[in-house]
Amino acid sequence: MSRGEAGRKNGMVRRLLAHEGRWLASLVWWVARRRFGVAAGERALPYAAAQSALVYGLTFVCVVETAGVHVMLADVPVARAAMLVVDVYTVLMLLGFQAAAVTRPHVLGADHLLLRDGARREIRIPLDRIASVRYDLRFPRDGKDGKDGKDTGEGNDGGVWALGVGGQTSVTVELTVPVVGVRLSGRRDQVRTVRFHADDARGAVAAVRAARVAAEGRTPAVDGPVAGAA
Repeated sequence: MSRGEAGRKNGMVRRLLAHEGRWLASLVWWVARRRFGVAAGERALPYAAAQSALVYGLTFVCVVETAGVHVMLADVPVARAAMLVVDVYTVLMLLGFQAAAVTRPHVLGADHLLLRDGARREIRIPLDRIASVRYDLRFPRDGKDGKDGKDTGEGNDGGVWALGVGGQTSVTVELTVPVVGVRLSGRRDQVRTVRFHADDARGAVAAVRAARVAAEGRTPAVDGPVAGAA
């Protein structure tokens, strides 16, 4: 193995461990009913509600499965102990997934929009780089979105990132100048379009537009028709 390959693998391990630490820390923040990275004067844009039913349902199933396996392996203590560790970790991971989404909402500041995907990744967009923002409800199929079928949840070479929640995105942000997005793998993408979900998508669109106007000190620009508006 070359030194470069070893360095890349070590970097990947560090990023995965950091991700592990973030969702574990999110459990503490969740219990304390606090949010991470939302400063005074900034507006949180929650997005966790769309996945909560699924996460809690899976967690319930895992708890029931844990109890059943514990009884079934009563005569095999070593296997029972090993499975208990695995099952408890799985339950914590599911709860941590939800906790990260709750405690790490999108954040709208005076000069930037910070979009997050739980503890996995985030992208900071200066408001002066936003060309348009609109309500745009989408349900990506098979993890893909877009006419060319290349827009996955991990971002792609086409410059589009989709931060989906519960199988959907509801807001599209188009940029005048690309920003850099970093994947969990460490790959850096030049991002020109970001699609994300917000619990109050239309409210998020209105808030971002108002923040753009306040930041630029000019008359609101027309972003085009709002898809799905009444």
